[in-house]
Amino acid sequence: MTTSNIPAQPATDARVPLRVRLAEPDPRNVLDGAWWPQSRDLAVELADLVDHFPGDRAPVARALFSPPDWDPAPRRVPVARGYVKVGSFPGDDTHLMTVALTDRSRLRILVVPPGFTSQQGEEALLAASTRRNAHAAGELLAEVRDQPAQDPTDHWDDDGGHA
Repeated sequence: MTTSNIPAQPATDARVPLRVRLAEPDPRNVLDGAWWPQSRDLAVELADLVDHFPGDRAPVARALFSPPDWDPAPRRVPVARGYVKVGSFPGDDTHLMTVALTDRSRLRILVVPPGFTSQQGEEALLAASTRRNAHAAGELLAEVRDQPAQDPTDHWDDDGGHA
């Protein structure tokens, strides 16, 4: 039997960095941004969102989710600083998550389906974080699905809404 002197490689983590994009605060925004989770496992994905939430915003204290977007979910999710309570909207299919922050503000965040292509995901992130965005979550996702392949920056202008 021969042995190798090559050290074992550490297991690779197939996760990519957090894919979230938030809009500048504006009461005219329909959505406050978008999040593109990597799976339908709410416990794993919400922990990633909470632990890597943009530092220019207050930390996440609670999250309300749309049940059709996720596999069965716990009532609280362990995160680096303890737990975050989670609840669900009553049986709807909104593709939306509302996060309550510790400063008492609330953000309405589009949940981009994990199965979207790179182009669709990037377009949805951009559209939901565009200033004065005017599309509800389901409408925005339907429009992204129905668009032919193009550069997302050509489709969504920086003044909000559809170009």
